[in-house]
Amino acid sequence: MILAALVAEGYDVAVPWGGGQPYDLLVDLGGPEVLKVQCKTGWRIKGCIAFHTRSTDHGQGRQSFVGQAHIFTVYFPPLGSVYLVPLDAVAEVQGLLRLEPTRNNQRKRVRFAADFEIARWSPERLLEVKRSAEVLAEPELNFA
Repeated sequence: MILAALVAEGYDVAVPWGGGQPYDLLVDLGGPEVLKVQCKTGWRIKGCIAFHTRSTDHGQGRQSFVGQAHIFTVYFPPLGSVYLVPLDAVAEVQGLLRLEPTRNNQRKRVRFAADFEIARWSPERLLEVKRSAEVLAEPELNFA
């Protein structure tokens, strides 16, 4: 569903061959720029779409996708919708995208699903996400 949604939005998409890569799809952003996409399926929890933001355990423990992928794409079956979510927009273990307003009308630090719908993204914005994810993945230098 995610692959079909990306293609419908006009992106050229490649599927990695062989397996073992920490990403599921590659999106051509033009020139040498390729976006590494990690696909997830979301489920409903208390007015939100929830999804895992760590890799599945394959004998190494659950791992972060920082440095491995640039963005999550989330398919939410009940609505048939796809969302693009930068790695730094969600928590390290579970991502939450709110479908309904909060009961106290809080908006600060709330991630609304509508803001991440696939149609809201442009290649230029995805390139910004890629560059941000690459900076996030750079090791910190400690000269102390």
